[in-house]
Amino acid sequence: MWFSEYLFLERSWVKDENTIKAGLQRLRDYPQPFWLALFVEGTRFTQAKLVAAQEYATSQGLPIPRNVLIPRTKGFVSAVSHMRSFVPAIYDITVAIPKSSPSPTMLRLFKGQSSVVHVHIKRHLMKELPEMDEAVAQWCKDLFVEKDKLLDKHITEDTFSDQPLQDIGRPAKPLLVVCSWACIVGYGALKFLQQSSLLSSWRGIALSAFILAIVTFLMQILILFTQSERSTPAKVAAGKPRMTGRVQQQ
Repeated sequence: MWFSEYLFLERSWVKDENTIKAGLQRLRDYPQPFWLALFVEGTRFTQAKLVAAQEYATSQGLPIPRNVLIPRTKGFVSAVSHMRSFVPAIYDITVAIPKSSPSPTMLRLFKGQSSVVHVHIKRHLMKELPEMDEAVAQWCKDLFVEKDKLLDKHITEDTFSDQPLQDIGRPAKPLLVVCSWACIVGYGALKFLQQSSLLSSWRGIALSAFILAIVTFLMQILILFTQSERSTPAKVAAGKPRMTGRVQQQ
């Protein structure tokens, strides 16, 4: 993540505002074309978090979500504000798993087991977005209301639209990258074992097996932490009495 120039956040706007602004500003002069991925919900989806989002929406008079969480718009508004002049478009991407396919997990990936994923992409020109920050935030919230309806359709019909699916196939470049790294790492590991003579004695074999067991154990912990059920617990914001007008949730 660090090599990919991720922005590491504390989930506190007071602490994260300057980090986000500095990171977005660096993209202005980035030497290559780039994608900036924003997960506006701010957390992974679980049933517990959906219930919390529904309770919050009910208390604030917002549309009650069925398949998505309520977007946290501050980061999105900041990104639009800083990147409007040099980013031409926003791609609204919705992902769903068809009923006939098992859900993709880290463990399935390690086992080489594939899953089918349906992806719906809609392009919005940046110049078509509202100018005011409050209006941009509302635009994002309205987008999630439409995204919720889109997921309803997929749950019912197992497809996003009546248009035929476009199968992108299995690209060769990622396979080439993985094979190249596997060869490099395998060759380096073989040379290390030959020079260190770890496999020339029972003590070295036992030490190698112990290290391998530790790595396997740590990988199992990593796999468990990738499960959405183990993500940050849901927090329900305290609802305020609703007056006339629409409450803007940030």
